[in-house]
Amino acid sequence: MVYSLYIKLSYKEDQELLAPDSKGAEDIIQVDVKNGCGVSGVADRYTDFLRSKGFDVADIGNYVSSDVDETLIIDRIGNMANAYKVAKSLGIKTENVIQQLNKDYFIDVTVVIGKDYFSLTPFK
Repeated sequence: MVYSLYIKLSYKEDQELLAPDSKGAEDIIQVDVKNGCGVSGVADRYTDFLRSKGFDVADIGNYVSSDVDETLIIDRIGNMANAYKVAKSLGIKTENVIQQLNKDYFIDVTVVIGKDYFSLTPFK
């Protein structure tokens, strides 16, 4: 009887170890956040927000311009669904989701923070 109980408990522990994570690698959306508004600290706040929502922010930095009026979401790999997920979490309208494919880019989605940053979800 003791042996039977040991076998049952061991089997359960093995199955728990082998069970897949609730979020597989294919479900992770890698994002980079670029400050296009020129306001210090905004990219950090967006990064914290996106990470709290389960996105993998892999890079933070400044955009080539600091004069972007509206925040943009850029699909980099041809998966617009991921770009729309990021946009929805930030409260960005779908018209501001665009596609710029780049096979040398290893990020799924780029967020370019515009001067409208204060009106979006991370600041509400």
